[in-house]
Amino acid sequence: MTPQETYKSPLHQTVMTTPTDLWNDSCSIDELTYALEHGAVGATTNPSIVLAVLKKEMHLWRDRIYAIIAENPTWTEDQVTWKLIEEMAVKGAELLLPVFQRTNGKKGRLSIQTNPTFYRNPQLIVEQAVHFNSLAPNMQVKIPVTAAGVVAIEEATFRGVNVNATVSFCVPQAIAVAEAIERGLNRRTAAGLDVEHMAPVCTIMEGRVDDWIHVLEKRDRIIETPGYADWAGVAYVKKAYQIFKERGYRARLLAAAYRHHMHWSELIGGDLILSIPCDWQKLYNASDVEVRSRIDEPIPQPIFDALYRHFTDFRRGYEVDGMTVAEFDTYGPTVRTLRQFIEAYRELTGILRDFMLPNPDIKK
Repeated sequence: MTPQETYKSPLHQTVMTTPTDLWNDSCSIDELTYALEHGAVGATTNPSIVLAVLKKEMHLWRDRIYAIIAENPTWTEDQVTWKLIEEMAVKGAELLLPVFQRTNGKKGRLSIQTNPTFYRNPQLIVEQAVHFNSLAPNMQVKIPVTAAGVVAIEEATFRGVNVNATVSFCVPQAIAVAEAIERGLNRRTAAGLDVEHMAPVCTIMEGRVDDWIHVLEKRDRIIETPGYADWAGVAYVKKAYQIFKERGYRARLLAAAYRHHMHWSELIGGDLILSIPCDWQKLYNASDVEVRSRIDEPIPQPIFDALYRHFTDFRRGYEVDGMTVAEFDTYGPTVRTLRQFIEAYRELTGILRDFMLPNPDIKK
């Protein structure tokens, strides 16, 4: 019997034959439904994703937006925006609830992201994380791995929030997250609080690492062999994965930000999560890429040597002590991603403003 006859798709084969899990990188109901059919056990969202989902599925949300505005006549644009974001997340969480119940809370969670404008304020991050944690039993909360975010990750974990560390790209960030989560879990244990049902996650946005290397090629006029930069994020995930196994961290790695098939195929076999956008899922499922474990295979040595030699930022992101926590906030991928998330949030708020204050210059 061929794999095509045994499994629905290459991604289904991945999750059925290895410890690797699939999440849908969106809260879109249609997309999450497709992912669940192919073995997904979680989903995630952020301001950019919510913006894209709203544009795509406005017909599902238009009436509810008007209702939120009518029900809350004194609310600001920001309050209306966050209410919509929360309701989108809860809808996704409802679809995942059977998985959550079946796995006793270890899987089946929906990640909702804290306000990206809070990236410097641990208190505001923690307050919002605790609130989000109350929205549904299977909610996971995304916190950025800035200097303030690392502080917030420990405190939110202690308060029982299942964290998904985001705006995270490299080995030093992943280790800082894992250590913060360990501190939070240990504090819970010391206080006699439950940790058995917690499932913390640390994201590495591997595609955005590759994007940054491509930026450096142009900015710093570095000639590199075509295709080499596309291994940078994979190298980080593989290195972090080995460290997490060796040290026994309880946080689980998650790979996100997909740009090519190696962001999936090179990580098959790892006890980690692949959070894949639906369009990429469909591309992978239509491919003939062989499904086999590659997580423990190092990236080709000539490629690693070239990246390590030519790019200071690759070295900083690869070495365990390559960056201090204080340096996370000025790391290129962090700055670029935070700016994009904040811009998406502002655009989302602008769309809701048009519901609250329709432009009188435009005839309906």
